[in-house]
Amino acid sequence: MTIASRAKKVTTHTLHEMKQVGEKITMLTSYDYSLARLVDGAGIDVILVGDSASNVMAGNDTTVPITLDHMIYHAQCVVKAVDRALVVVDMPFGTYQGDSKNALDSAIRIMKETGGHAVKLEGGMEILDSVKRIMTAGIPVMGHLGLTPQSIYKFGTYTVRAKEDLEASRLLADAKALEEAGCFSIVFEKIPADLAERVTKQLTIPTIGIGAGVECDGQVLVLHDMLGITKDFSPRFLRRYADLGTAIDTSVKSYIKDVRNSDFPNKDEEY
Repeated sequence: MTIASRAKKVTTHTLHEMKQVGEKITMLTSYDYSLARLVDGAGIDVILVGDSASNVMAGNDTTVPITLDHMIYHAQCVVKAVDRALVVVDMPFGTYQGDSKNALDSAIRIMKETGGHAVKLEGGMEILDSVKRIMTAGIPVMGHLGLTPQSIYKFGTYTVRAKEDLEASRLLADAKALEEAGCFSIVFEKIPADLAERVTKQLTIPTIGIGAGVECDGQVLVLHDMLGITKDFSPRFLRRYADLGTAIDTSVKSYIKDVRNSDFPNKDEEY
């Protein structure tokens, strides 16, 4: 029996045990009660209430506009649905950069108002003060390195990060600094697979990849992308496990046709 299958409730300790024995960690995003209930019931290990809600739920071009109140709302919906998974909540842009007191206050709000289990922050050494201060309140922190979408205006592109030696060395140093600061895990987004493998082997905490190769300790995808609900986003790392976008389109068109032809409701569907 695997560690994941034995866990009635996934914790940060569960993830560390899984890394130690080489058991892969599964992680998906969720933003609402109904889908989170299905994802949790299917046996996912970690649910990320991602600031990608800014894109897939609110229709924004970037994650920058989403607010702390928005994230708290989505996390409240998700936590109500979850029995087993570890729920990690993204701290949105502007709630932790450059101000560790604001970071602590924001993290405390997330934990108190949502019932979530951990928070996630983007960045390396530049956010260490915020990471350390959040952890003084006993709040678990997940890191995020590589492509950090909240910094899109700094990068100017969503291209692969850390391809050059200097940036690769900086990522390794950032990862070790986050580990030493007490992060329980780090997401690696869109970095070369060989770099992700090398850093993963040097860390004692689990790494979660998205576009970072198979040798990370686990993987994460945006739920709406992997289910085929979103259609205009097709990076190399994305595998679509369903085509719900087409299924929804077909279903809605069938409903429209049935209503207009007076085929719905029929006698069996009346009271």
